[in-house]
Amino acid sequence: MSDHDAMLALNNAHKVETGFLTPDELTSMLNTAFCWAEKGGGRDGLLISFDQDAPYESPNFLWFKARYDRFVYVDRVIVAPHARGQGLARAFYLDLIEKARGAGHARIVCEINLDPPNPGSVAFHDAMGFLEMGQALLENGKTVSYRGLPIGDENQQNT
Repeated sequence: MSDHDAMLALNNAHKVETGFLTPDELTSMLNTAFCWAEKGGGRDGLLISFDQDAPYESPNFLWFKARYDRFVYVDRVIVAPHARGQGLARAFYLDLIEKARGAGHARIVCEINLDPPNPGSVAFHDAMGFLEMGQALLENGKTVSYRGLPIGDENQQNT
């Protein structure tokens, strides 16, 4: 199985939390991402993020785009059950934070499902220092919490 196939399989095994992707959609995401990472050829985990300039139409991404001039949005971070508890998601985020700071960003943002609930993601993002910035009920029936992590100069936080 190729890395692409493994990443697609991992994503789609978690489609309730992240959304189903076709092979072409995954390829497009990787080609336009600010940063993406995988571990174990995509079998253990993956992270895909976009900055504010990405040609991405997710309602969650657009929520941040309407409010902030510059940000890095984590579209999905997934760790396979067999790889959990080893610090993989934290390592993905620490690498992303370093790259985002290097590019002049002052915040990392994401959304977390509240309904259907994703308590593991809430606990992880709370532990990483993400703060709630708002909530929304999406057209698909999900309720999400919009979160942000300041990573740079406080004077840049509203931009």
